[in-house]
Amino acid sequence: MASDLLGSPISDLGDAAAEEGLPEPPAPEGPGLFGDAAPAPAAPPPAKPAVAPAGPYRVLARKYRPTHFDDLIGQDALVRTLRNAFAQGRVHHAFLLTGVRGVGKTTTARIIARALNCIGVDGQGGPTADPCGVCAECRAILADRHPDVTEMDAASNNGVDDVRELREALRFRPAQGRQKVFILDECHMLSAAAFNALLKTLEEPPPSVTFVLATTELRKVPVTIRSRCQVFSLRRVPQDMLRDHFAGIAAKEDVAVEAEALGMIARAADGSVRDGLSLLDQAIGLAGGGAVTGDGTRDMLGLADRFMVFDLMEAVMGGDVAAALGILDRTHEVGADPLAVLQDLAELTHLLTRFRAAPALKDDATLPEAERTRGAALAMRLSVPTLARAWQMLLKGVAEVQQEGVDRRAAAEMVLIRLAHVADLPTPGELVKRLTQDGAGDAAPRPSPGGGSGGMRAIASGGGAVASAAPEPVAAALPQPREWREVVALASGVSPMLHAQLLHAVHPVRIAPRRVEIRPQPSAPRDLAAQLTVLLAERTGTRWTVTVSNEAGEPTLAEQGRSAETDRRATAHSHPLVQAILAAFPGATIETVRDAGADDYGLPLTPAAATAEPDEDGRDFAPPEADSAWTDDDELPTDD
Repeated sequence: MASDLLGSPISDLGDAAAEEGLPEPPAPEGPGLFGDAAPAPAAPPPAKPAVAPAGPYRVLARKYRPTHFDDLIGQDALVRTLRNAFAQGRVHHAFLLTGVRGVGKTTTARIIARALNCIGVDGQGGPTADPCGVCAECRAILADRHPDVTEMDAASNNGVDDVRELREALRFRPAQGRQKVFILDECHMLSAAAFNALLKTLEEPPPSVTFVLATTELRKVPVTIRSRCQVFSLRRVPQDMLRDHFAGIAAKEDVAVEAEALGMIARAADGSVRDGLSLLDQAIGLAGGGAVTGDGTRDMLGLADRFMVFDLMEAVMGGDVAAALGILDRTHEVGADPLAVLQDLAELTHLLTRFRAAPALKDDATLPEAERTRGAALAMRLSVPTLARAWQMLLKGVAEVQQEGVDRRAAAEMVLIRLAHVADLPTPGELVKRLTQDGAGDAAPRPSPGGGSGGMRAIASGGGAVASAAPEPVAAALPQPREWREVVALASGVSPMLHAQLLHAVHPVRIAPRRVEIRPQPSAPRDLAAQLTVLLAERTGTRWTVTVSNEAGEPTLAEQGRSAETDRRATAHSHPLVQAILAAFPGATIETVRDAGADDYGLPLTPAAATAEPDEDGRDFAPPEADSAWTDDDELPTDD
């Protein structure tokens, strides 16, 4: 056979060639050399499935980065202004974009760069608010490889030499596009010398150059820079808008996300689109291909369950320390951060205070169902003073938990213990009411000379005691003044400058009918006596003589008022009711004392008012409750 003569079958030649890596011999087209039938052609090897190379994953914040003005959410004023500017051909040469992180400052700068350089699909277009996205200019800018669009990080290039290099680049015309665009991110990091080097260039750049500055700290940008730019403040994106935006992106990614999870992510984003997309990316990864759930998102964010926060609020407001600590332990077990728990409590306190002040908010459809029902019911059981006290304590507690070297859990427990402890303590208003009911101040206040209930009133407010009064209107100025304060009052509302000089810089010496003797201080104007003469003649209808004396005279009217205030403060401090309040609230102080029997200068209305007899029980003032009753939910009264 042929195999014996030639050593190996012809079919084996192909196998050997394949083993050696040589090309296979062509299959014979007819019968074999020795009349054998032509062998059937070998079946081709099965094709290996084509595996597309896996490219790098693009995070959601980059994948869904806006490329047109219409893609920017929550920035309607900015979009409308820029669209009108492009439509009218009034595009400014320098923009300053400010706002919190992740609201679209750098993205807006890149859209402006594309809008300035877009040439359209046909290559003949001009600047437009709707860049095509397909021309060479748009594609190059989108790929961050356009030679005429320079993005500089001012945080790492903040020296004057960096600005000088930038100025050198301005000397050359655009290499490819229509307009050179320089984007300075975090421009507030530039040094003072760099800002000064940029001033002139920013004010009068070449016609083919546009500057776009972005910053999160507008106050750190010199006003000389701001005045040379059009300043746009990019706002935080509302939570409902963020929630809808994230829901749309989740649908494009074919990922199921629960509404509760979207709400948590939108709330945690704090108005930042980029932060929210990063959290959504993380939540999708945590779900592992499944649906993003509220429980998983809560664990990821380290948040406490919303119902658990309500339970904790009810426990501390009810004074139940054991229940409050037990709830905190459960939040710790599920991975909630103690700081986040206190922040959630503070947020709930704010919400309850809003419900208490404006009950109609319970019908706000943008709030979750639990907050609209359970929150509104809880708010009606707590008074505004109680909620205000809890708010202040939580703010202080959050700061304590954030301190370095402090056990966060222990610090949070101490805050809850304090909250539960003061839940049984009365508010300052309630304490005054109790003291009054015990006989500390059940007499009516002494009538003032002008009629009505007057006298000083001492009340406690917040952390300090405040003495207050219901001031009575000052009697109208007499046609013929008899006292110095009546002379000064003639200038009130008529000549403010003269009134201020008479009040602070003039010592009265003698006052007689149609005659005034004064000693002005060196700071007073030289013609003050002449001005006072004219004023007296105009306001009284008679001629007065004003004489300047070298005698010391009495203190100025302002000094007399301060002296009277000191006396009233001492009197108020020695009163038994005020002493009781100060003892009940350690650290409290008397801030202000007002006397309804005093005029606008703090002096008694008349000599008789200063020597008026006290009440029958010997007291010369009474608490506010003497003439008005409070309810438990009323706030502490303040006399205006």
